[in-house]
Parts: sequence; C-alpha cells; structure tokens
Amino acid sequence: MKLIGLSGSLIGSKTPIAVNAVLQLVQKNYPEIEVELIDLREYKAIEFCDGRKLEDYNEHTQSVIQKMMDADFYVIGTPIYQSSLTGVLKNVFDLLPVQSIYNKVMGFVATGGTYQHYLVVENQLKPIAGYFRSYVAPSYVYLNSEHFGAENSIEDTDALSRLERLAEELVFMQTRLKA
Repeated sequence: MKLIGLSGSLIGSKTPIAVNAVLQLVQKNYPEIEVELIDLREYKAIEFCDGRKLEDYNEHTQSVIQKMMDADFYVIGTPIYQSSLTGVLKNVFDLLPVQSIYNKVMGFVATGGTYQHYLVVENQLKPIAGYFRSYVAPSYVYLNSEHFGAENSIEDTDALSRLERLAEELVFMQTRLKA
C-alpha cells in the first residue's frame, strides 16, 4: 500500500514540511505502508494541462502524474495564495485522469500566513476531491506562521496533534475501505 504526499507549491518550505510530517507519522506507526513525498519544487518543468495525451507531456509531468495514478491514497498540501490553492496544484488535478483517483482516500494540509484562509480546504479542495469521487478524511489541517518555529519546524503541540489525527484517519479509511 502506498501513500503519496503531494506538496503543491513551487516555492517555500512550510507546506512540504507539513505534508512530510503526516508521511513520517504514517511511516512511524505503520511501517508496512510505503510513503513518498512529491515536492513540486523538484518538478518545476511540469507543463500546463492542454488536453494532450499523458505520453505527449514532458518527463516531469509524466512522472508526477504516473506517481499519483499509481498511489493508493494521498495527503495533499497547498499554501494558500490570494484565498486559493496554488495554480501548480490545480494543474496537477487538471492533468489527472478522473478515473485514476476514483474511490481513493485523500486528506488535506494547507498553510497560510494567518488564520484567514482555513476554509479554502472546505470551499475549494473538498469539491475537487468530490469531482474525482475520492473519499475525503474528515479532518484536515490548516497551519499558519504561528505554528512554525524559527527553522520552520512545526512546534505547536495542537498542530502536531491534528497532523497525527489526520495520519490516523487516512490509514483507518484506507484500510477499512479497501479491506
């Protein structure tokens, strides 16, 4: 069973740190589950979705989409820019064939500078998951700058607890739904 963590930003470090925290919690508590972080900062050559067949896109684009299609479940992270998910993350969703994540479990982590944008998960990410007919973990985690220390480590105990709950929910849903 494979859990993919997708960090949907081309810059910054807080979102991949948060997504990776969920992956590490899953790995620690369920070592039989394979985890992988797809950090879009490492795939800056992803092409825009324009309707081509997947094999007609470049290597970065094909690699990310293939990894997403091959995964069993996901934790998706995005920073919030201008009250929305990032364009590069939306582009990944646009590139994915709908059937490739149908009935797969998905959880969300979002980061922002303030508390203002925590509802982006409810208003934008959950509807995208609904379009794909994915199962969504009941909890999601929104982190702002106050949850991170000087080295961008997550230091807030409540935030760490919420990340752990999300990790547990993802594994619980995946194992129960796919049993």
